[in-house]
This record gives sequence, C-alpha cells and structure tokens, in this order.
Amino acid sequence: MRGSVTEPVPARHGRRTRRTAGAVASAALLLPLLGAAPPPSTSAASAEALQRAFASAATDYHVPQSVLLAVSYLQSRWDDHGGAPSVSGGYGPMHLTDARTALATATEHFAEGTEDPRGDSARPALHPRVKVPADSALPARLKTLTKAAGLTGIPAERLRTDPAANVAGGAALLAAAQKGLGRPLSADPADWYGAIALFSGADDTATASAYADDVFDVLHTGEERTTDAGQLVVLAAQPDLKAARQPAPAGLRTAAADDTECPTTVSCEWIPAPYAQFGDNDYGNHDLGDRPASQSIKFIVIHDTEGSWDETIKLVQDPTYVSWNYTIRSTDGLIAQHVKAKDVAWHAGNWYINAKSIGIEHEGFLASPDAWYTEAMYRSSARLVKYLTDKYGIPLDRQHIIGHENVPGPVTSSIPGMHTDPGPFWDWRHYFELLEHPFKRTAGKKGGLVTILPDYATNQPAYTGCVSKGQPCAAHGSGEVRLYSDHDESSALIKDVGLGTTPTTDVNDLSSRVSTGQQYAVADTWGDWTAIWYLGQKAWFRNPAKDPTAVTAAGLVVTPKAGLTSVPVYGRAYPEASAYPSGVPAQSISPLPYTIPAGQEYVAGDAVPGEYFYATTFATDAHRVVTGKDLYYEIQYGHRIEFVRAADVDVVPSPKTGRHHRR
Repeated sequence: MRGSVTEPVPARHGRRTRRTAGAVASAALLLPLLGAAPPPSTSAASAEALQRAFASAATDYHVPQSVLLAVSYLQSRWDDHGGAPSVSGGYGPMHLTDARTALATATEHFAEGTEDPRGDSARPALHPRVKVPADSALPARLKTLTKAAGLTGIPAERLRTDPAANVAGGAALLAAAQKGLGRPLSADPADWYGAIALFSGADDTATASAYADDVFDVLHTGEERTTDAGQLVVLAAQPDLKAARQPAPAGLRTAAADDTECPTTVSCEWIPAPYAQFGDNDYGNHDLGDRPASQSIKFIVIHDTEGSWDETIKLVQDPTYVSWNYTIRSTDGLIAQHVKAKDVAWHAGNWYINAKSIGIEHEGFLASPDAWYTEAMYRSSARLVKYLTDKYGIPLDRQHIIGHENVPGPVTSSIPGMHTDPGPFWDWRHYFELLEHPFKRTAGKKGGLVTILPDYATNQPAYTGCVSKGQPCAAHGSGEVRLYSDHDESSALIKDVGLGTTPTTDVNDLSSRVSTGQQYAVADTWGDWTAIWYLGQKAWFRNPAKDPTAVTAAGLVVTPKAGLTSVPVYGRAYPEASAYPSGVPAQSISPLPYTIPAGQEYVAGDAVPGEYFYATTFATDAHRVVTGKDLYYEIQYGHRIEFVRAADVDVVPSPKTGRHHRR
C-alpha cells in the first residue's frame, strides 16, 4: 500500500507552491493570541471571529494553531455550511461527524430516473435500486461529534451549529489522539503527525498516512480564503516543516499489498467487483476487456453514490448489481478500486461511453445542497484523475472529464431516464484547480466561444426539489448557470425536446443549465447578457462584465455543411452496418430528437471512428471490438455531450470577431 504513518512526509511533486502569506497575514495569526493591536472595527471583528476561535481552541486544548487550521482546511476549507451536514454526516469547520442525525433523511440510491447503467441495447436493461443502511450500521468514523461532546462538555447541538464550539470539539479530539499515542501536547506541529493520522478516522495505516500527508501539505504551502460565512481565515506557510517519525497508531490495520491502479500519493485498496456467471446464461457485473490495446479510454465519468460508503461497497461486490471502477470516501479520501482499467464497468447508462470510460463514484447525495464534499475527497479524486489522464492520454477538459449528468442518452427512449449526478453543487472550478489545469480566458473580448466560469460561492441560482418536489432548496454556491429564451429572467427557460417536459428549476432538471468548464459558441450578446447555441436554440444567460459567469475562449466548432438545412445528432458513435463481422449483430445508428440547424455552431471535440464493443457473453472468446470507417465529432450540444457524423458538418475555427454581437 501507499506509505505508512512511521515515515516522514514525502516531497510533493508537480504541486505549485501557493503564495506565502506575508507580514499582514502573519500578524493576523498572532494578534488574537498576543492582543497587541488596537481593537478592530465591529465589521472587522466579525470577519475575524473564526480566526480567533481557532486561536482560542488552540490555547485551551494545547494544540498548535497551525495544525488545527490545516486539519480544518482539509475537512471543510474552513466553511461551516450554515450548520448543514456533509455527505458523510460531518458538521462545521472541523467536520465532526454525527451520521445518526445527518443521514436520517437519506434518499434511495438511483431514486431519480430509470437509467439502465449498462446502456447496451443488445442486452436486457438493468434497473437496480437500493437503500441506505440503518444508522446502527454506521462505523465509528461517522460518530466523532458524540466523542467531542464527551471530551468538551459542549452539547451536541452546539457542536453541530456553532462554528467556534465545533473548532473546540476538533481541538479536543486532536489533543485526545495525541495523548492516546503517549505523546506530549507539543507546540511543534511536526510532533502531531500521528494524532492527525488518527483524527482522519481511517482504519488502516495507509489511509491515515495519506490523510496526514495532505494536512502537512497544507501546512507547507499555507492557505488564505474568505469562507462561505464571510470569515477571513489565514494559515501562514511553513515550507521547511518536517513531520517527526512516530510509531504507527495502535488499532489500525495494515492493508495487504495489492495491484491497484492508483498514484502513490493516495491511499488505495482493491475491493473487486465480481465477474461471475449466474442464473440462465446471465452474468455480472462488468465485462472483461483489453483496454487500451483494443479500444481507447477517452473519458473519466464523475459520479456521486447517493448512499453511504459502506453500503456502496457492498453493492459493487454483488454480481447481480452494476459496477464502476473506483469509489472515494468522503471522510478521509480513501480510494477503493473495483474494476481494472482494461475491463469495462457498467456505470454510465450508455454502452459507447462505458466502453471508453473509467467511472469514479464519490460518497455523496446530489439533492442535498449542503451535503458538501470534503476537501480530502476532492484532493484524493483529483490525484487519481491526474494519474489516469497522464497514463491514458486523456485531455484535462470538460469534454473528457465529465459528470454522469453529461453522458448522453444513447437512444431517444433513454433520454428521460439518464442520471443527473454529481449535480449543480459539485465544484468543478475548484476540482480543475486541484488538477492543476484551471479554467481561464483564452481569447480576447470578442472571442467566438465562452467557457462557463461563475464564482462558485457567490453564484447561487434558485433550485427546487432538494427535500420534496417543488419546494425551494436552501441557497447554496453552484457551478451552474441558468439559460433563458430571451435576455430577461422573466422569459421562459430553455426547453429540452428530448425530455418532452416543461422545463423547471428542479435540482435534477438539466433542460436549461450550463456547467463550469463547458464551452459553447456565442450566438449573440445584449447588455449584460450572452447567448449561446444550445440544444438547437439560442439560449441566454446573465454574464455581466463586473461579475462574469463566463469567459471568452477560442477553438473549433462544427456547423452543418453548406446546402443542409439541419443535421442529426447522435447519443453514441456506432459503426456503419457494413463494418460488423459475421456473428456480430449490427447496432442501429439512431439519431436523437435533436438537430443542428444551418447557421448554428457547436464546440467540436475529438474526431472518432464509429466503434462498438460486442460483449454479450460470459465467455470472452466471442467478444469483439467493431470499428467503422465513418467518423464522428464529439460536441458540446446541451448540458450533455453528443455526437455528429463528420460527413454532415464542417469544422472551422470559432469566429474571433463580434459578428454575432449587438447592443
């Protein structure tokens, strides 16, 4: 496995050092302790309340303030989320877990839609549904708030809702972990590596070590940000800090060596999905393949589990269920691999995408806007994705790193049932910053394309349906921007003809939304509004210069060939019938109810040949990869990616002038 808590912190490679906090930042850390500065103004004092809470808790429990700040940053980025719990039942800046309370209203897995995760029309559909486990089955790592209440004497309700009390609870847990290791309550952060590892709640040394390494990474680089509650918090960088060597904490298991496909900078274990035959010529829960030799791996698909870690792990080991390649745990970023990259997991609801993708599940719930993802999970996921994209040559952009919500329905009848995770509250902007490939402006003021890029924290579109149908969701940061039929928020929302329903603001309705990192061709502008080509329509969104929700970009677009009034759009890039060998039934090339009308432009991705992986039998000797001669272009058509035949379109550079623009 990846390292041990007995080892010093390894050097981080390829990680850019963040700006070191200067004299003002250092003073901000010292003033609450020394009390040497003049009294701040009321507004300044309010904005520094959380910083003072860290200083006070550090003093009260004899934990280095920098350690407390770094652990909290990894858990929550110092946000308190208004007292709402994370996906794993964690509360407050220290992510103290009380899943017994938080998960009482957990929804059913795959509750939305009727997507067939396998998505292969050559085989019967699968429609699995499962429920989250009983609270009594939850492990100790999901019950740390109760322990903190016992150590501090602070009532559980205050620990859930009062950020200062929550920080005190986290400090008490760290101090108790240090004492449990027989270590002094040292003022030197280097002496706290083992206690930090225990704080993670991990049950194996590799995961605990990976978590502690991440905390020391934060200590090395420093951080500074304003939280979701308007609190300025600063942690000065300590680039020369080295973790003291310590024995492994008692009670943690040492994971057996395995051959997982993970970077060395994360904790990863092998929990295989079964390839097993059962029933009458049936089998599950994935297909053996020979990727990338037989077919390229072009996509990483980001999912959320809609259930707890423990139940999700049970499901993927069920041969009658479906599968995915990896699952990532919220509390500490532990990664479990289930299906090898060479094999094909059943996860995306589109067989073409399944055959060319790797699916990663993240412990979480889409329809809980404040069921936030931890920094530990984001970082672990980003390292895994960076490793996979480097290994398989997958570009780091939103046409290749996609959400389950961006996977197209393979045929018209499948469109309404396609999944919508990880949803509008997944922070794509932060995720791509962790991938060291941040989104940015790539063209001048009149670039012909835009990259969607709202400020996650302040961009808070209204959603409904998080708790019950039609009811408003709590206000929350989002990476998505709403689309209208005109440059007016009172105009109708953009309609998706494939869904055949009236568009709504429901959290699962993707009809009229664009997401961070997606790129579209500019169709028009009007004052603070920008129009793009979207689902065959001109779609408008607010994009004021002082608070932009998109930035200009340049690139290639597809447009119908001259003389064509429109061209069809497809949900999969399948070969022409003549490409299929004897014994392999040809799959229909079925256009979706979408078209690209003449004069419209859509951002072009890869040109790919039609391809179909025939694997309908347990015995692999009948498996075939059928590759055609007809080419397709992947395009960003609506919220989901789609495909067009190369023979139907021209590929041209996006216009670099304002030819569409008017005021």
